[in-house]
Amino acid sequence: MASLGDSITRATNPEPSLLGDHPQYSWSTGDSSEVESHYYRILQQNGLINGHNYNDAVSGARMTHLNGQAQSAVSQGVEYVTILMGANDVCTSSEETMTSVETYRSQFQQAMDTLTSGLPDARIFVASIPDIYRLWFILKDNSQAVFMWDTFSICQSMLANPTSTAQADVERRDRVRQRNIDFNTRLAEVCGLYTNCLFDNNVGFNTQFEPIHVSTLDYFHPSIAGQTLLATNWDATYFGDPDGDGWLNTAEEFIGTDPQNACTPGGWPPDPSPALSGNGSVGIDDVFFAASRFGQMTGGPNYTTRAEIASQDGAIQIDDVFAFASRFGQSCT
Repeated sequence: MASLGDSITRATNPEPSLLGDHPQYSWSTGDSSEVESHYYRILQQNGLINGHNYNDAVSGARMTHLNGQAQSAVSQGVEYVTILMGANDVCTSSEETMTSVETYRSQFQQAMDTLTSGLPDARIFVASIPDIYRLWFILKDNSQAVFMWDTFSICQSMLANPTSTAQADVERRDRVRQRNIDFNTRLAEVCGLYTNCLFDNNVGFNTQFEPIHVSTLDYFHPSIAGQTLLATNWDATYFGDPDGDGWLNTAEEFIGTDPQNACTPGGWPPDPSPALSGNGSVGIDDVFFAASRFGQMTGGPNYTTRAEIASQDGAIQIDDVFAFASRFGQSCT
């Protein structure tokens, strides 16, 4: 898997003693057991991913840089990509220097075209940009945070004059927050154009950060606790079971079924036949489909992930065959 994005995904400045990038704490591809990233959680289910976690994010990156990162992911031949990009398009030196909404959208679509053409079978998880206004709201009365924001000119589009209640500053913050929202809307729109893309439905934006979740080194980036919160909240999006068919998103993405639809052709794991499109019920052809592949492993002539509905470990074993047989005669309707 590969993670694309900016300093949030690079886990920059997570603690006072940890200056700079510390990708081991990344919500996406980090290997820290403290954070339990997407990579860490997938590793618990599928050991084949061990060591194949590429963090292609770059601190300071904007959406204009995403296509280059996408090209790196394509060259790595990954099967799963996470994208969190846009904080630096909102957080700029002034309101006027924020990226325009349409430019942001077109740059994102260019990167998505690169990913989907170069990695046609890869699953793509698109995370919404966290609410920058929330950062201002929870720390505007913290004198140390205000000092850091002012001294180092951090995110001045939102954080300039952080203690001001003047109408001009109130309206500026509202406009910047609206740009944050507009960017997320475009992420959802573009992601919806691609079959293998899953948007987080604004889980990232709606995450309720508290001061403990923010670095006390720069009062801007997530702390280790913040990375953990993001990993946990996005875990529910990616590892959940939105169609309620009993298979987590991660399992269905490995198997090759649609995690958003429980009973459409190709949507229910125990119903691959006929012709791998499904007919809504488990028959003898479905059981035979798995049984005829018993013992096959990744790379084998008859191996297919479509038969691994019990455990996604690269081998079609008795538990997979039984998972089909135990549902014989059942229907998804």
